Amino acid sequence: MLSRVAPWLASRKENAGPGVSIRVLSGPDTAMLRELARTDVVANVFILSHLAATGSAAPTLGGASIFGVFDGDDLVGACWAGANLVPVQLDPELAGLVAEHAHRSGRRFASIFGPADTVLAIYEQLEQLGQAAHEVRADQPLMTITEPPAVLANTDLGFGQLADFDRILPACAAMFEEEVGYSPFLGGREFYSRRVEGLIRQGHSLVHLNADGQVLFKAELGAVTADVTQVQGVWMNPSFRGLGLSAGYMAAVVELAQQLAPVTSLYVNDYNARARATYERVGFRQVGTFATVLF
Repeated sequence: MLSRVAPWLASRKENAGPGVSIRVLSGPDTAMLRELARTDVVANVFILSHLAATGSAAPTLGGASIFGVFDGDDLVGACWAGANLVPVQLDPELAGLVAEHAHRSGRRFASIFGPADTVLAIYEQLEQLGQAAHEVRADQPLMTITEPPAVLANTDLGFGQLADFDRILPACAAMFEEEVGYSPFLGGREFYSRRVEGLIRQGHSLVHLNADGQVLFKAELGAVTADVTQVQGVWMNPSFRGLGLSAGYMAAVVELAQQLAPVTSLYVNDYNARARATYERVGFRQVGTFATVLF
């Protein structure tokens, strides 16, 4: 393996330039990282949301860190490295440095997601280092809406309540398993349960439960800043699919999200034609392309 990888590493470092280096960011780098991420507040809402919540680029207590790529003293790209790898304004030509640094860290990552060109470049190098993906979703339209939704909102959708946690959690788990092909409870329920509970506490869980306590529809605002929200985890109860309800629920998601930030964003698999048509009907328009690599 080393004999195959070494020439590539030399080539990537040569292409990166003699003044380019990479290191883990710390507290004093926070303002520089925030300025870099604000170059594109939609694509970088994940890291901007983290900075808004914690106020620091320093490694977290849970062991996540942020790799910074420097050209001399200038921060020219970054990458969150926690459970997932999330590039921030990172040129694909610099992806090799991040891939090698991530590989040498010894961590195993559940996914890489973000702007498609950079995500795929990182994965190309990780694959050469022996990290093979379970699935590569190379074309995921990144969509936004800034105007009121173009269809009537279903006002039954509201913010999730902790009293309904035991009903919301199974719906979230069902969505996760449909999306990635395995249960989020593998290895234990605690981490995923705390994630769902946290979203409810933050007012980022959106749900409609009927009189029988069934979750008909749910979504989450997975990342939130003063500028942008990113919708994730959109799920319709299978018993209520095909009834023409999705657009009204998504319009309600937009109205609730716009209470928190003027721009509502999401990204969707290119092959999910039905979902894309619903989002477009509501008023979402494509502004970029993401990719996700699942390990």
